[in-house]
Amino acid sequence: MEYRFADKKDTSLILEFIKELAEYEHMSDDVVATPELLEEWIFEKQKAEVIFALENGKEVGFALFCYNFSTFLGKAGIHLEDLFVKPEYRGKGYGKGLLIQLAKITEERKCGRLEWCCLDWNKPSIDFYLSMGAVPLDDWTIYRVTGNALKDLAGK
Repeated sequence: MEYRFADKKDTSLILEFIKELAEYEHMSDDVVATPELLEEWIFEKQKAEVIFALENGKEVGFALFCYNFSTFLGKAGIHLEDLFVKPEYRGKGYGKGLLIQLAKITEERKCGRLEWCCLDWNKPSIDFYLSMGAVPLDDWTIYRVTGNALKDLAGK
C-alpha cells in the first residue's frame, strides 16, 4: 500500500473526500468548506495535514489530522478529524493502513497520543477502532460552540 501527504494541488480532491464522508455520516448539509478555505487553512496557515491512501496511484482514502495538546502529558498529540475510505475500497486494509501511518507520525513527532471521535451509531467504525486497540473515553462528552452561539460568546 502506498500513502502520500497532500499538497496544495489536492485541495479540490480533499473537498471531494470531505463531501463523501459527510454524505456517509448523513451530514452533507453541514459542509460549508470551499477549496479556498481548505487551501488557506491546510496549506497557507498549516493548521491541518492530509494523507491519502493510494491504490495503483489513485487516491482511495484520506485522513485529515491536526495537533492538539495534553496538559497532563505536557506535549502535543495528534487529533484525527476525518478518516474515510471510498466504499468500493473498504475491506482491503486502507483504513488500517491510514491509522498505522498516523501512529507512525505520532511516534516520529514524539507526540503523546493519537485520538479521534466517532459517531455513536457508526458500529462498523467503532468495531474497527476497537480491533485496532483504541479505547472509548466513556467519561467524556464533547461540547461545541459554533455559529451565532460562538459570536454571542465572543461578544460580537
